[in-house]
Amino acid sequence: MLSRHDIELICNASHGDPFSVLGPHQVSPMRCSVRCFMPNATQVHVISPEGKSLTTLGPRHGTDFFEGSVPMTVGDAYQLQVQWESGQSSTLEDPYRFPLVLGEMDLWLLGEGSHLRPFEVLGAHPSTLLGVDGTRFAVWAPNASRVSVVGDFNHWDGRRHPMRLRRECGVWELFLPGVCTGALYKFEIRTQSGEVLPARSDPYALQAELRPATASKVRQLPQKIAPSDQRKQANALDAPVSIYEVHLGSWRRTTEDGNRWLTWDELADTLIPYAQDMGFTHLELMPVSEHPFDGSWGYQPIGLYAPTSRFGDADGFGRLVTRCHAAGIGLILDWVPAHFPSDAHGLANFDGTHLYEYADPREGFHQDWNTLIYNLGRTEVSNFLVGNALYWLERFGVDGLRVDAVASMLYRDYSRKAGEWIPNVFGGRENLEAIAFLKRVNEVVGVECPQAITLAEESTAYPAVSRPTYAGGLGFHYKWNMGWMHDTLSYMARDPIYRQHHQGEMSFSLVYAFNENFVLPISHDEVVHGKGSLLTKMPGDRWQQLANVRAFLGYMFGHPGKKLLFMGCEFAQEREWNHDQSLDWHLLGNPAHAGVQHLVRDLNTLYRATPALYQQDFVPAGFEWIEHSDAAHSVLGFARHGLDASTFTVVVCNFTPQVWQGYRLGVPQPGRYREVLNTDSAHYGGSNVGTPLGSATTESIPWHGKPWSVLLTLPPLATVFFEWTA
Repeated sequence: MLSRHDIELICNASHGDPFSVLGPHQVSPMRCSVRCFMPNATQVHVISPEGKSLTTLGPRHGTDFFEGSVPMTVGDAYQLQVQWESGQSSTLEDPYRFPLVLGEMDLWLLGEGSHLRPFEVLGAHPSTLLGVDGTRFAVWAPNASRVSVVGDFNHWDGRRHPMRLRRECGVWELFLPGVCTGALYKFEIRTQSGEVLPARSDPYALQAELRPATASKVRQLPQKIAPSDQRKQANALDAPVSIYEVHLGSWRRTTEDGNRWLTWDELADTLIPYAQDMGFTHLELMPVSEHPFDGSWGYQPIGLYAPTSRFGDADGFGRLVTRCHAAGIGLILDWVPAHFPSDAHGLANFDGTHLYEYADPREGFHQDWNTLIYNLGRTEVSNFLVGNALYWLERFGVDGLRVDAVASMLYRDYSRKAGEWIPNVFGGRENLEAIAFLKRVNEVVGVECPQAITLAEESTAYPAVSRPTYAGGLGFHYKWNMGWMHDTLSYMARDPIYRQHHQGEMSFSLVYAFNENFVLPISHDEVVHGKGSLLTKMPGDRWQQLANVRAFLGYMFGHPGKKLLFMGCEFAQEREWNHDQSLDWHLLGNPAHAGVQHLVRDLNTLYRATPALYQQDFVPAGFEWIEHSDAAHSVLGFARHGLDASTFTVVVCNFTPQVWQGYRLGVPQPGRYREVLNTDSAHYGGSNVGTPLGSATTESIPWHGKPWSVLLTLPPLATVFFEWTA
């Protein structure tokens, strides 16, 4: 006979092993005791699958706990016919008659922290068990005393569906018959001390409610997307890569019904053709994982496996990726394994302990962002994140992951004063667990998704970020060149009269340009928080500001490294970026702003059509200085070389508002040098100054260490590209 104590524990939702109490239990060779907990029920009958009544269960001790003897054996199918206090009746499957959900291999790999795809077994997955449709739930909460599935299917009542603990890996599991795609759910967790925590969203949820609601949604796991050789080549080190960085919530909004966001499909209809027309090769989306606070721009995510419902459901995001690829556009996602917020429905203190985060705030709290730091030394946490990387790459077919805030992961003393951080086991400042994690995720991506790329936002001089792990590197394909970004923008912000004293800010990047596989970023971080737009950083009157923008963009496209430009910069947005508003598209009615947009389109076209500008971005053979010391004229000149030694491109920049007539420039080969792009062209809003007849022929006059030279007219505040022909 079942003890009264066990019944009380079930009724109070404090029993740690509900399957030992609920469901069918063999009491004799041909009879089972069937037990269930049915709050607000007046009668419970056990019926056969054919609808035949087998027995009536009686309430125990005046509670909502029902029990009775049934002529059957454990494993036989049955249903519960329930009469409710409301007078209604229901026929239900008993969740506690179903077998284990997780297989032995899954248990082993989860416990070991080596399950590459934990999202296939953890979370909520519609499935069929013993011929019955429902959803299997599983959540890692090893230190909980009880975990229940709560949702719109059980009145959010944690007493109704407590889960079974698989002690081998600390995972709680339960199959709930009748729960299908679209159902809302959370996990209710009771700690070892008996405290019932605020209900948690599912860390592995594939969809979530739109904020401020926080429930997870049951949905099918997306099908795998087959890798593509075409996409692999488009992401390669020797390919042209020009990235358009976008915040989806403010790229463009519709005012037809309240300044709302565009849906995934509306974005596919507008953003993809725009990027294609502008000549960008890739889109990079600021984080699209579910996040509670709009003002975090997605960089404080909670639902790492759920595309945000701000723009629709996860299927819509999948269609966006598919349509990008159909248009020849790659898609890169910002990915945030560096930190997460402390919202009550999220990962913080998940099972009453510091499960996902370091316990000591000197390790586990980000002072800059008021967020928590993943304990990457815990195999299950590392596995959660590695699996998430594969999820986006495999299940949606995205081309790459740009990893945010890598520097904050690499150093234990990042943004901390003395005494505010804990050294590693060797007494150093490096976060050895984070370094191991970054290497592992890059190795796993390299093996499992060789067509995809990873890019590091790393702001220090940490060595070999974009070198293979077997060569001592972190294993990223690309690294953002933050030093280039800060130096060049500092230079461009100076009045041209002072630039002659800071020439090195424009040339210094070539000292280290080939130490890493660099992306040159002009990102969202440079046009927000009082920094002003790219346009307003520039000195001078409005004409000079626009000319400076054009000259800078030309220099950027000539410089070794892949390109990244934040939305709005391509048409010289005037105001600082605001995530709550659409870009100022009306500016394109102004010919000056339309001219900048026309320039970026032409720069992308020239870049993609000129192998010398991209084939050898990361080796010294791809770049040749001609002039970098003419600070008096603020002129830079260099040649870019592709794999074909018979072709090259010469780039010349004049960062003063003066026209330099008869400027002699040494050149690598004799022949004719023809202007192919001039940022001072009238088409772009410039003054239309250039070398007479648009080309120059070499003279046998040694200059700049070259045996030949040409005479050029350098336009004011401009960059000019020259094509050489023999």
